[in-house]
Formats: sequence, structure tokens, C-alpha cells
Amino acid sequence: MIRAGLQIPNFTFPDVAPAELFGRVADVAVTAETHGFDTVMVMDHFYQLPLLGPTDHEMLEAYTLLGALAARTSTARLGTLVTGVTYRNPALLAKIVTTLDVISGGRAFLGIGAAWFDVEHEALGFDFPPVKIRFEMLEEALHICRAMFRGERPSFEGRHYRVHDAINSPAPLQAGGPPLMIGGQGERKTLRLMAQHAEMANFTSGFDELPRKLDVLAAHCADVGRDPAAINKTPLGSLVLAATMEEAEAKRNRFLADRGLDWDALDESTRALVGARLIVGDPDAVGEQVRDLLATGLDGIIVNMPADGWDLEAVAHAGQVLSAALG
Repeated sequence: MIRAGLQIPNFTFPDVAPAELFGRVADVAVTAETHGFDTVMVMDHFYQLPLLGPTDHEMLEAYTLLGALAARTSTARLGTLVTGVTYRNPALLAKIVTTLDVISGGRAFLGIGAAWFDVEHEALGFDFPPVKIRFEMLEEALHICRAMFRGERPSFEGRHYRVHDAINSPAPLQAGGPPLMIGGQGERKTLRLMAQHAEMANFTSGFDELPRKLDVLAAHCADVGRDPAAINKTPLGSLVLAATMEEAEAKRNRFLADRGLDWDALDESTRALVGARLIVGDPDAVGEQVRDLLATGLDGIIVNMPADGWDLEAVAHAGQVLSAALG
């Protein structure tokens, strides 16, 4: 399961031409796995997200990219953080993730959620039903994918999806199939589905909310008779690491300014909201923040590096610092 994960959410890199783009992403993934990260993830989006850049910035299709990374890497687990259930028929998704598992030698997982980015749905013609319907779709998709991973040849007739004697051959290399990760923060629906179905849970809430999220997940687990320790629990945060605290803060301020946010001008509530998703500092400060997060009951941590995630030395340094902090 995930102890130290790197999410790569951005493919617009300084001085990297489109023809060189995959090579740099592959180098980032290889650098990550050789310097302490056990998992490499990409977003499942087709447009860039607002806080990461303009919508027309480069965005590679997730599973095509993961298949290529599987051939370049050797140890890192591979998956999305996370796939929107609205984008692919779940039987096709089960085949895609199974194929990734075979290509990677048994390193795939299925990260999935209810989807949220209405802009790309509207632009690209994906249906974007109300949130209640999307969660119904997610629960049906989880049943279909799990059964296909296990080679059960399921027949299923739901409100939104159906399969009949669904064959999944070749089977995944992992016994029981790739583990399921559910990402999100909604306490009533998302965390309940984590308790019922997931081997991995990723929380997208602010770090200050994590103790409550863990308590709610534990309560859902109790309701379904499951030990919460059986679920690998991680948060998603943005890491800004430098040799000194001053350099890290300056780096944070630059990347926020590039996205139209002036850290010094933010009001107290907005600064708290943004800061609750950031890990900022020198190696000692970052290590302390990571250890504090683990002390809440988490099993590991997933970070992206919006300020310098294309820089191989920065990725290597991050992996080393996180490995040291995680022990």
C-alpha cells in the first residue's frame, strides 16, 4: 500500500517542448521511484484544473500515460488520483486497469471517485448528472470492476450500467485484482463507500479536517463490520521544499502568484484554507509536518509538487526527505 506517493498533476514544464514532454514525465517517475516514492499517480482529467493552470495547458490522457510509465518504471505502484466515474464505462475501465496491471507486473491500482469538473464534461460532451446520480454510478462501477478483477464473469443490471457474463482475460496479476482507492472527502457518501469497498482511501480535505475524517471513516467501518486498519489512509497535499524555510516560502509565493494568488494579500480565512493543503519548509520542517500528519492515524502521504515537480533534483530531494520522515 501507499507510504509515500507522488502525484503528477501538471504537464506544462519550463523549457520542455511537446516532443520532449513524455520523456520528462518518465524521468520524473523513474526519479521518484529511485529516491523513496513507492507510488506514482496522475490525475484523470482532460483539461487542466483552475488552481494548477489555464484549462488549455497540456494534459495527457491518464491511462495511456500510465501504460507507458509502466514500461519505464520497475517498482512504483501506478494509478490515477482519481478516475472520474463519468468518463468510462466501468467494464472498459476494469479492462484498462487490468491491462495496466499486466504491463506493470502487478503494480496497478484503481483510483476512482464521483467526478466533479463540470467544465471538461460540458466541453467534451460527457454527461454530468446530479451528484446523487454520480454516486449511484460510482457504487455500481465498484461492484462491476471488483467482480471483473476477480474473474467472476459478472452479470449485473443496474440503473446506470449493465454487463452480462463479463469476461476479463487475461486476469490481473495481483491476486484478487488491483486494489481499489476511493478519493474525496464527503462524509455521508464518499467515506461510506470507502468503508464498504476500498483498500485505499485518499482524503482531499484540508489537513486540519483529517482527524474528523478519520473518525467518520472509522464509524462507517464499524457500521459495516470492517476494521479501519484494513484501509490504507492517505491525504493529498502540495509539497514545497527548499534548503531553508525562507527559500521554501518564496517558492510557495511564486507558484501561487503564477496562479493569481498573492499570499501576502490573502485574508486570514483564505490563507488558512490554502495553507491547510500545503507542506512548506526546509527538510526539518517538512519532516516534522509529515510526522504530525501520520500521528493523526494516517498510513502514508501523497504529495504533488506544483512549484517544481518537473525538476528531477527537486523530486529526488523530496523523495529522500519524505522517506526519512516516514521511517
